[in-house]
Amino acid sequence: MAGDIPAGTVHQLPDDLRAMLEDRPDLLPLWTALTPLGRNEFICWVEDARQIATRRRRSVRLAEELLEGRRRPCCWQGCIHRTDKAPGRWQQAVLVDKEWR
Repeated sequence: MAGDIPAGTVHQLPDDLRAMLEDRPDLLPLWTALTPLGRNEFICWVEDARQIATRRRRSVRLAEELLEGRRRPCCWQGCIHRTDKAPGRWQQAVLVDKEWR
């Protein structure tokens, strides 16, 4: 079953999120129903956390947002790692100006 869980367009599914989805049969169909870009946004959002505690909170929130019917993470500027489109204004600040840190 581990190989059946789809990832995002740029990001691979990290082991901790894979384990969460395997352990929560209520989440797996919701995750699978997301578009590859939607899954990518959630993965990027979780992986962007700089602290382990933040990553854990985001993983819990990911589950909550899936159950709420959300298709993308709330309050997220979007994946800055995509190469299929030009970055938006905020993403440009992150990539070039490094204003986020």
